[in-house]
Amino acid sequence: MTSTPLIEVDNLSRVFDVSRPWLERVTKLLPRQFLVAAANVSFSIDRQETFGLVGESGSGKSTIAHMIVGLIPPSGGTVVIDGMSMTDRTQPASRQKLRQRIQMVFQNPYASLDPRWRAFDIIAEPIRAFHLCDGKAATEARVNELLRLVGLDPVDGRKYPHEFSGGQRQRIAIARALASQPEFIVCDEPTSALDVSVQAQVLNLMRDLQDRLGLSYLLISHNLAVVRHMASRVGVMYLGRIVEITPSREMFRHPLHPYTRMLLDAVPQLGPPAAQRGPIEGEIPNPLDPPKGCAFHPRCPHANERCRIDRPSLSAVGSSVVSCHAIEEGRI
Repeated sequence: MTSTPLIEVDNLSRVFDVSRPWLERVTKLLPRQFLVAAANVSFSIDRQETFGLVGESGSGKSTIAHMIVGLIPPSGGTVVIDGMSMTDRTQPASRQKLRQRIQMVFQNPYASLDPRWRAFDIIAEPIRAFHLCDGKAATEARVNELLRLVGLDPVDGRKYPHEFSGGQRQRIAIARALASQPEFIVCDEPTSALDVSVQAQVLNLMRDLQDRLGLSYLLISHNLAVVRHMASRVGVMYLGRIVEITPSREMFRHPLHPYTRMLLDAVPQLGPPAAQRGPIEGEIPNPLDPPKGCAFHPRCPHANERCRIDRPSLSAVGSSVVSCHAIEEGRI
């Protein structure tokens, strides 16, 4: 790995206006409402690294992914990919070059593929859009190569998505992502809609492709077993903010933040647990009305008055960075 990260996310934020319609607000004297989906999120991803992003539903993981690939514009902050800004809309030529180098594999292979297109045309679309092959024969050869690369047969290119299983559809989605010869792929819950046995096949395929093609991944998942298998570093998100960034091994051996510990305690284990484990208590707060101070304090057993007033900032603890007053004060 080089000293310069491939992906640098700095203070990335996104605020959505979820107010009621103007006329209803005026007649009922309602205020405008804003939802902070992501706030000051910062992390980096090295070349050929898999960075995992975990957290409960509603924590802002997919919003971060969509901003990184340019599907939605950020309200603040920057995304720099190999020295070029993805968030600078004053340079459309640079953004267009970046689009070829980044791709995304979506959660649901049943919805991410156009049911009216054959698999061949789905995979060939990025090749044609970026003019990567000269002529029909070269395009066909490249699509056949990609089908073999993901474990399918070139004959499968003639079929429609409904003729494939879920795992095969996700393989087609991966082949489509690889068609533009990217360096960085965002994987948003790539195996959550698949059977467990098929999940393992897709994950092993992704690791093999990373080794062969030198890819970098941003892996978003609720499944901590998937993150443990794939990621070298993990960012833990809670209510739109990063609360811990740590090497994957450290997270599973010695989690720091109380929320990270709570997530790990919820993972089922075979056999009697080594220590008493409890279920996750409470629910993620309403993002329209987040708690003051540390957003996790209503569910945290270590919270004190400072946690209820003052929002903690990320600080280094060994090889990790964590946002927690209790750790800073030595109470944990």
